[in-house]
Amino acid sequence: MSLPTDALLYLSLGGSGEIGMNASLYGLDGKWLMVDLGVSFADPAYPGIDVVLPDLAFIEERRADLVGLVVTHGHEDHIGAIPYLALELGCPIYATAFTAGLIRAKLDEEGLADRVPVRIVGTDEERELGPFRIRWVPLSHSIPEANALLIATRHGNIFHTGDWKLDETPVIGAPVAADALKAIGDAGVLALLGDSTNVFNTETAGSEASVRADLERFVGEARGRVLVTTFASNVARLQTLGQVAMATGRQLCIAGRSLDRITKIAKSVGYLKDFPPTIDFDAANRVPPSELMIVATGGQGEPRASLARIAHGNHRIQLSAGDTVLFSSKQIPGNEEAIGIVQNALARRDIRMVTERQAHIHVSGHPGRPDIERLYGWLKPEIVVPVHGERRHLAEHARFAATLGVPASLVQVNGEVVRLAPNGPATIGHERAGRLVLDGDVILASDGTTINERRRLSMDGLVSVAVAVDRAGKARGRPEIGIQGLPVEEDRADFIEDAAEAALDALADAPKDRQRRREAVRLAVRRRATAWTGKKPVVDVLMIEV
Repeated sequence: MSLPTDALLYLSLGGSGEIGMNASLYGLDGKWLMVDLGVSFADPAYPGIDVVLPDLAFIEERRADLVGLVVTHGHEDHIGAIPYLALELGCPIYATAFTAGLIRAKLDEEGLADRVPVRIVGTDEERELGPFRIRWVPLSHSIPEANALLIATRHGNIFHTGDWKLDETPVIGAPVAADALKAIGDAGVLALLGDSTNVFNTETAGSEASVRADLERFVGEARGRVLVTTFASNVARLQTLGQVAMATGRQLCIAGRSLDRITKIAKSVGYLKDFPPTIDFDAANRVPPSELMIVATGGQGEPRASLARIAHGNHRIQLSAGDTVLFSSKQIPGNEEAIGIVQNALARRDIRMVTERQAHIHVSGHPGRPDIERLYGWLKPEIVVPVHGERRHLAEHARFAATLGVPASLVQVNGEVVRLAPNGPATIGHERAGRLVLDGDVILASDGTTINERRRLSMDGLVSVAVAVDRAGKARGRPEIGIQGLPVEEDRADFIEDAAEAALDALADAPKDRQRRREAVRLAVRRRATAWTGKKPVVDVLMIEV
């Protein structure tokens, strides 16, 4: 469809109608500004896949008009797709120093550090990109240098919150600057695009500094080793854990490559200045248990992360009965089973566990309703467009905004083109906004042939048939049958024999055309498999002419 060039437009290619994979576009005067470019993580609907990416076909077709990619902060759901997709966009990336460090490390892993320009901006710095003037406005979150974006246009100002909360004592970074936010509101905010993650929460997110007391209490009371798992990117939490280790007289060991990488980048831009020295795994195993504290990745149950490997005894760091594991993180919906596997493994070894439900050892990085109310009171937006949430979060956010006196709101999802001005908000069209998957080193359509075939294989199994035929199409010997994932178990040999007979019978009655003979064998073997199991497996037929 042809989009109006004189209107101020918004289009989400990811992050609206889902949590994760954030990718937003603002359009004006035929130019486009992208905000964030993140990933999501695959569920069982994508067998063999770990990472899901936004489909950027819409903006790739218009990349000559893309003035830049501006980044709010460094979480994976906001920067994770950059090393896979940014080269095709052909535009510079703008981010603050810590976030830029994370992005450059990712680009370097893919050999793209010299091919994708990353430009560092300062907090409260402004950049003019085409018809947009962007200012990075500091807010708090569970990672350093989280920023909202104040995007000035000739139609009015947009406040794109990114992920945020209000924190008076954030450990790292400045406390919330209420006066600066009020000044933005006094200058006028046409539209606010806001984080919806915790809109159902009736309490504030809580301050990062508040978790230290319980962390220090539980670590101090523990008699054996203590392992604390948290999100690697939460540098403020790492700072607190370093202070807890020193206060309780424990030596600190870091377990997890992402923790090592984050720590190195944080120190390179001036954070973690008083972080205690760490010891390696061999030294940690020699330290008396009551004098050791480990910080490890894997609080979401990731099977290859350090905590899972420690829990199952497959790591150089060892825990034993009487040791303690603190889960200084929130259980993300969808990860319950994976976390349960890790926790059960720890329980079998008589290791004590403490979660954020039992003690105040974690706070969220997203705003509850009181935080949203305070921010909206300062900014006084004319329009609210909820983002960063499933449909239920977006709808509730819009309803809550109305109770706060916001004049207008609009619930949109990925692919819907929203006119913010003039005469906004209004949905004026739909554009392609799908999903891609990273399969090994290859990027594929999430609903393409490869993934659909893999789904079928995972659901119904595979039967392979290899048969030698002469030039007349008659079988020469018995077919070889192989099966994978078909529920025949102890009847396997009998089924293979029956399937071979079915293939021979089909060949005997099949026409001479090679393709039709192959199809006759395929159908005959699948029918026999269905008769045995009730399943309709994928049947692959190889005919060898001898």
